[in-house]
Amino acid sequence: MSYGAPMELTALPDSRTEPDGSAVVRVLGYNIRSLRDDEDALARVIRACAPDLVLVQEAPRFFRWRKHAARLAAKSGLVVLGGGATAAGPLLLCSLRVTAERTRDVLLPLTPGLHRRGFATAVVRVGGARLGVLSCHLSLRADERYAQAGMVLEQLAALDVPHAVAGGDVNERPDGRAFRRLAGALQDCRTARPWGGEHTHPPDGPRQRIDALFATGGVEVLGCGVPAGLPGVTEADLRAATDHLPVLAALRVPAAP
Repeated sequence: MSYGAPMELTALPDSRTEPDGSAVVRVLGYNIRSLRDDEDALARVIRACAPDLVLVQEAPRFFRWRKHAARLAAKSGLVVLGGGATAAGPLLLCSLRVTAERTRDVLLPLTPGLHRRGFATAVVRVGGARLGVLSCHLSLRADERYAQAGMVLEQLAALDVPHAVAGGDVNERPDGRAFRRLAGALQDCRTARPWGGEHTHPPDGPRQRIDALFATGGVEVLGCGVPAGLPGVTEADLRAATDHLPVLAALRVPAAP
């Protein structure tokens, strides 16, 4: 299969700070399956997307997990912002363009017999803009997943910033209850401004969109989707990197007061 032509990537705006202090921020959402696949291919994909922020799901959670996260960040030309095992898997990476104001990892209530879930959150500054950030990986069980979607909205409100982006592996399609709960309160970035490909899973013959980025209403979505024609990245890299495809968005965030 083909993931598209190189021109699709160049149509997405580059990171920049506008004269009015607003910032164009590139945000990448990516489930990396605990680095169990081809880490070098994964780093090539991340680097080629040129993100300011990476909202990771399924980061390593056990032995030497901090070392693994730092190594992936270094290979990708980024630094670790927060999350990892202390957030039960969600991880935040960022470029040196991003200034961290604060970070917080949130563990969600544990349902016996199910995997522990959590959020990696941060408030950052990019240029003259201030942005809340949240990475999540919702439950495989429908009722718990719906409740966790509500917790995403609660945590975004608790960040107490006018503009925010949340993203992750929703574990259901856009017609699901949890996905609709998020999209009802936030902008589903792919729906707001489609760009690139739509489906994120599986990487070899993708047929469903279960990974997404969401933004608060004051953020302008300039484009969002699965990137195609990444420079220096082959279709084999995308298949080898992990069991999901990435979601990339360009967002214009207004300047902070």
